[in-house]
Amino acid sequence: MLSSSIELGGQHIPVKVIHERRSSFRAATGKEGFILRLPKRLDKKGEKSAWEWFESWAKTLHRDKPDFFQRFLSKQYKDGDVVQVGSRQYTIGINLEDRASHTAKLHPNRYIQLNLVRSVSTEEQHKAAGTLLSRLIGQDFLPEFSRRVLELNQLHFAKPIKDIRFKNTSSRWGSCSNTGNLNFSTRLLFAPAEVIDYVIIHELAHLVEMNHSDRFWALVEKAMPNYVLQEKWLKKHGAGLGF
Repeated sequence: MLSSSIELGGQHIPVKVIHERRSSFRAATGKEGFILRLPKRLDKKGEKSAWEWFESWAKTLHRDKPDFFQRFLSKQYKDGDVVQVGSRQYTIGINLEDRASHTAKLHPNRYIQLNLVRSVSTEEQHKAAGTLLSRLIGQDFLPEFSRRVLELNQLHFAKPIKDIRFKNTSSRWGSCSNTGNLNFSTRLLFAPAEVIDYVIIHELAHLVEMNHSDRFWALVEKAMPNYVLQEKWLKKHGAGLGF
């Protein structure tokens, strides 16, 4: 596997190039950038042709869905920044230290101290800051969020719930296991209340139907008749949400 990058609209996006047993080119978007899959035995002329095809494909995607590429941008935090999450404001303090790992602590008055490894790249520091903020702010919101999950469950489904957790995920807004564990992305905290309710209802409906059958969507619609509007909002604005 090789690593490269492509520039689109002034933004450098990582590209993982994977050579494998296949007869054609294939490109897709991953969690942190593009994935380009190529035939294992490809000469230089073939690789050049594949890259030209990929560049054309990526530029078309960027032209048609520019907001989609927000997910590949690492937010840049600096000492003294204020982060607005819902109705809450968090002030960030950043220390660069000679240490083995990144750490963080949430203090009273919603002050978050980030202690970041000095020796890593600036990009890694930004990613670590986002991960730590996601974890601490998620923990701070979890009691209130859990109460809302339980309230909507009681109103519409009345099913047993084993656990409710936040996770720093970018590939999905929520998930539900067949044992009653509900997971939600901390990116959801930046969405409007009705959108948050929709994702909660969506996952709660999976406690009844562990699929996306007509019966499942009927349950969602019964609990939230305008759920399609919330889905449209997520598709339009979701890529720009998160830490």
